[in-house]
Formats: sequence, structure tokens, C-alpha cells
Amino acid sequence: MAISTSIQWCDSTCNPTMGCDGCELWNEATGERTCYAGVLHSRYGGKTKGYSPTFDQLTFWPGRMAAAAKWADLKGTARPDKPWLDGLPRLIFVSDMSDALSKTVSFDYLRQEIIETVESPNGQRHCWLWLTKRPSRMAALSEHLAAQGVQWPSNLWAGTSITSQKTLRRADELLRVGQDSTIRFLSVEPQREKIVFSDALPRVDWVIQGGESGRTARPFDLSWATCLRDQCRAAGTAYFLKQLGSHVLRGSERIRFKDSHAGNWSEWPDEVKAREMPKSIPVPPVIAPIATRTEQEEKGGVQIVAERVPLEVVPVGSKARRAALKAWETRRRNQQDHKGACLPHSTGVGM
Repeated sequence: MAISTSIQWCDSTCNPTMGCDGCELWNEATGERTCYAGVLHSRYGGKTKGYSPTFDQLTFWPGRMAAAAKWADLKGTARPDKPWLDGLPRLIFVSDMSDALSKTVSFDYLRQEIIETVESPNGQRHCWLWLTKRPSRMAALSEHLAAQGVQWPSNLWAGTSITSQKTLRRADELLRVGQDSTIRFLSVEPQREKIVFSDALPRVDWVIQGGESGRTARPFDLSWATCLRDQCRAAGTAYFLKQLGSHVLRGSERIRFKDSHAGNWSEWPDEVKAREMPKSIPVPPVIAPIATRTEQEEKGGVQIVAERVPLEVVPVGSKARRAALKAWETRRRNQQDHKGACLPHSTGVGM
């Protein structure tokens, strides 16, 4: 766990478990060993305090969530290095080094360690972003809690990872988590092939996208970013491009960046600069204003000052949300003959 992190879309990280049962990025049968959490465990596991002996050996770390809940409240504060988070509560990424929904983790442990902590007075000051590659099990936990009269906490965001077309079904499974007001998000990272996104997109609040990093990174084409961004805007879904990865293409042209992960958006081509946050973040309207575009850029000797745009806090069931869903459904009917095609380029919030 870390009170600060270089991950662009959150402030902190916390891991109530360490290790994982495996997934498409860490698979003994196929020999796939590209999960960054697994790679770090290979380097530090059994040697450094806080890690599992091996990534395949899941371990429990009760009390970490409660300790993270005591961290300072960030509502209303500026993040100079992450201006898109300005004014928001502390955003804590849950399970960046594990999958707490691995089969060996009981629902009782998850309720005590995660749900009860998130709902505690300290926990309610923050937003907790829980990511899993097992959304069906997260949905089962949600149903288990509901059967006991426990609602999914409003400040616990439910997320799942999408890495390829084969894993797109996870988005549909994620929709079973929580209530209509639950913030749901997709982490499309590392994206390793072109993905045609499903009809679940209008019911998702936020999409994070990123290319693969490392020496053996598979290519990430810039067209994948503009395609997904435009689909998100048509669906009324916030879009956040985290990084382009270590192998970036524009068509057949290889593009290189100083940042090995291409996560420094000041280096990016203008057409892909977009980092948006969900519109339905459960925070009081009084702290809604945030800087979504604050950096100054020098281009051709002319100083361009980006506009400071307030974050509009829009309930999931609002007229705006319903209008976006209706527009998306209409558009789908009108473009049935072009299923899978990318939307035309459009402009919107970004840099």
C-alpha cells in the first residue's frame, strides 16, 4: 500500500491481499508472465516486507484498509501533478498488486476488511476504486451483501479489467454489481489488440485506457485511443487515457517518447490528450470545481492557457444520463450496418 502513487488516475493504493490466482496476464498453462504485479513479486517476493512469497501464493493483510482510511482527506485540494483530480476526495486504488476476489478469499473477509472499512467514518471521506478481473465474483459478493440487507457503498467504485476482445464479457458481468447509483469503471489496460466495445458502455461511468509497457510490449495504435474516446463521448461515459505504452504506432509509423511508458501527456499528439473523471462522483456539490484542463503549453512561441472547467456532479439516474443512453441506443439502430466501426473524430474535454 502507498499513500502516494505515480498511477495517473488515483492518489493512493491499498492491498488487503497480495498475490493472485492468475489471469490472462499471469498464466502458468500458457507461460504468460507479463502482469506488472507478478513481475514485481518475482523481484521482491519473499525478500521484501509486505509481499507474498510468490505471486501465485495469495496472502492476507488485514488492517491495511483501516490504516488507509485514516489518511488525510483530500477533498477541495489541488494536485499539481494530477490536475484532473483537483478538488476530489482521495481516490484509493484497491488491489493494484493482487486480485482480492481470487477464489481463496472469503466473502466474510471482504466484508470485514473492505466493505466495513469503506463505510466507516474515516472510510467515507475517500473514494475507493476496486479493480478485479473477476467481476462475476464481485457481483456474487454484491448479491451476498444484498441478501443480508447490506447495500454496496456509494463511495466504493466497481471496476474490471479488459485486455482483449475475449475479456469484453467482463463489462456485462460488472453491471450486476451494486445499485443503479454505483460508479462502475473499465480499465482497458494493457490493451493489446483492437477491441470492439459492447452495448454495456453507456451503463459504465468511466473508462481508463492504456497501452502495454516493458521491453516486450505489444503495439498500441493511436487510432485505438481516438476510437474508444469517441465511443465513450457518444455513450456519455468519461474517458481517461492513462498511457500509450512502450510500443506506440500511428499506422505503420513507430512513435517514440522520452517517458518509457508514454504516460507523460505533455509528449502526446494533441488528438489523444484526454483525461476525464466520472460525472457522478458522490461528493457534495460545494467541492465539485476541479481543474480538468490547467496546464500551459508553448507552441510556436504562443502561450496557450487551457480553460479551467468545473466538474459537473450528475447523478446516474439524471436526465443527462438518460439522454445519453437514449442517444446511444438510437445511434446503434442507425448504424447497424457499420457494427464495429469507429466513430468520427470529435473534440471534447481534454488537453
